[in-house]
Amino acid sequence: MRSVFVQSSRELWRLVKVRRTFQVKSRHQHHKAMDGDKPWAMISEVGEQGILEQATDILRQHFQIVQHQDFLNNPGVYGPKIQVLFSWFKLPATTPALLSSLPALKVIASGGAGYDHLDLPYIASLGLRVANTPGVVSDCTADMAMALLLASARNIVEGHQMMMDPKTTVLPQWLGSVEVSGSTLGIIGMGKIGYKIAQRAKGFDMKILYYNRNRRSVEEEQALGASYCKNMADLLGRSDFVVLAVCLTPETTGLIGARELALMKPTATLVNISRGPVVNQDALVEALQARAIRAAALDVTYPEPLPRDHPLLRLPNVLITPHFGTSTIATIRRMVQKMVDNALAAVKGESMPDELKC
Repeated sequence: MRSVFVQSSRELWRLVKVRRTFQVKSRHQHHKAMDGDKPWAMISEVGEQGILEQATDILRQHFQIVQHQDFLNNPGVYGPKIQVLFSWFKLPATTPALLSSLPALKVIASGGAGYDHLDLPYIASLGLRVANTPGVVSDCTADMAMALLLASARNIVEGHQMMMDPKTTVLPQWLGSVEVSGSTLGIIGMGKIGYKIAQRAKGFDMKILYYNRNRRSVEEEQALGASYCKNMADLLGRSDFVVLAVCLTPETTGLIGARELALMKPTATLVNISRGPVVNQDALVEALQARAIRAAALDVTYPEPLPRDHPLLRLPNVLITPHFGTSTIATIRRMVQKMVDNALAAVKGESMPDELKC
C-alpha cells in the first residue's frame, strides 16, 4: 500500500510540475505576443547619462525600447522598425544621418520645455512630428529658480563650506548676505515657468516686475501683484534679483550682454534657469570680476559642463548647479509619461497634446 501511495504522490507531483511549466510557458508566450504588438522606440540609454531606470517602466509599458548604441550596432535590424525617437537632454542627437536611417520614424518626443536642440523646419520637411513636455516641468523649475536665488542671497554654499572646514573656530557675523523678503524681483519671460516663479516670490513679499513678449491679463497681474515693464532696461535698473525664464531662440541668444549687465544695480543678482546662451558669458565674467553686479546663480551654462579652467569657476560670487532644474524623480516620471502620451498619439495618427509647429 505504501509503494502505491508513493507512486501516486510522485505522479501527482509530476503532473503539478507539468502544469506549472505549461503555465509559465503560456505566460511567457502571451507577454512575448503582447510585446510584439508594441511599437518600437529609440532612447539614448538607460542610466545616469540617459533616462533613469526609475522611469523606464513607463516607456516599456507601451513600447519596445532600443538604446542608441544597440541601434548603431544593428542599424539594419532596428532602423526599419523604429517609429518613435525619445529625445532626453538632447540625446540622441537628431542629426540628418540618424533621421535618414529611420525610415519608419513618425515622431520625435522630447523631454523638457526647451527645444533649441531640434531643427523644427528640417524635421517638418521630413514629414515628422515633434512634441515637448512644457507644463510638467514648470513647478520644479520654478522651485529651482527660488532655490538658486535664496542660496545666492544668503550665501548658503559659503556658510556650509565654512562650517565643514576643520579650521573654523569662530562663527562669522556676516558673509555678505542680502535680504530677499521685500526686495524687487524682475522676471524676464513670463510664460508658465515665469508665472510659477512669481507665485513663489509673492510668498516672500517681493515686489514683482516682469518683461515679456506678451503682457499678462489684468487679472493675472493682480493675482500676483506683478507690474509689467514695457522695456527690459526699466526692469533691469529696478530689480534686486533678475531671473531669466525665456526659451532659447535666435532672438533670445545673447539677450543679456555687457549693455544689459551695466544697467543692473551693483547690488543685484542674475539668476539663469533658462539656457546658457541667453547670457553672454564673457560679459558676465567681466561684470562679476568688476563687481558691476553682486552675483550670478546659474543652473545653465554653455557648454555644459564648463571647461575646468573657465573663469566663471574661479569667481567667488558665482553659484553654478548642473542643469538639474527638473531633476526630481516625480518630475522625471511625469515628463516621461508626457513623452509617451505624445508619442502614442502620433503613432495612432491622432492629435498630440504638446505638438510643436514650425
